[in-house]
Amino acid sequence: MSDSETSPPMPPAGGHARLLPPDAGRDRPLFAVAAILVFLACLAALGARGAWTSSDRWMNDLAGSLTVQVRPVDGRNADEDASEAARLIAALPDIESAEARSRAESEALLEPWFGAGGLPADLPVPLLVDVELSNPDILPVEDIEAVLAEAGIDATVDDHGRWSDAVARASHLARMLALGLLTLILGAAAAVIAFAARASLAARRDVADALHIVGATDAYIAGLFERRFFGLGLKAGATGAGFAALIAILVAVGGGNADAMYFLPELVFAPVEIASLLAAPLVAGAIAALSARLAVSEELRKRW
Repeated sequence: MSDSETSPPMPPAGGHARLLPPDAGRDRPLFAVAAILVFLACLAALGARGAWTSSDRWMNDLAGSLTVQVRPVDGRNADEDASEAARLIAALPDIESAEARSRAESEALLEPWFGAGGLPADLPVPLLVDVELSNPDILPVEDIEAVLAEAGIDATVDDHGRWSDAVARASHLARMLALGLLTLILGAAAAVIAFAARASLAARRDVADALHIVGATDAYIAGLFERRFFGLGLKAGATGAGFAALIAILVAVGGGNADAMYFLPELVFAPVEIASLLAAPLVAGAIAALSARLAVSEELRKRW
């Protein structure tokens, strides 16, 4: 048997497009669905990255600081005690700085619970001293307690350990949810493409049968669908990533209340985020091509 009888036909330049022409009626809805899935996947990826960034920032802030509560005592001036506590703490080793907060600042922290009307003047509100550590790995809690007790200042030192554990659990949960959502979206995209590829093969059954009769292998026929869906995935990926970038820019620029945004995932355009958005069309094209090839190959194996 000659090579011409065993080899699949080699179409001329542009022949692949003529063998499997695009179908606008079917491609437009599929393109829209794929672009939406890529858009959601990009937002999930940016959210996961933002959760990593925000949780690291929260942990660094908590790990590098302490809070001292100075309780008012009868016969003593609370403001003077807080200022003296800050001075004594600042003189200790491994302390970067210590700053006493006023009663007005303490009342501002309590305002969400007690309202803006202010607290009674005779209510003993603890005053706070913010302590920044020069070495986050060293917590001089006992040294601070000893020097304050020696000065007769009634105070409690909070090393933020309880908050650190809570933040660590919350950040881990946020990361897992974002990654899980990203995985589900990618799986849904692969399933949609596989379904569309099977439908496309069914609609072009006569083309596939004719190619098989003249000697085309299953791999050759599957390759036609692979190339077609790679192009569709590439265009849908570029569209979805473009809209995701636009939304991220709007969120980053019009971030709203700074205090509220502190607790939300941080959307920034660092090299990692930019690279993720630029890679999204290629990833979408690769997923579409692989899903189409596997689905068509499976259908062809069942057919012949």
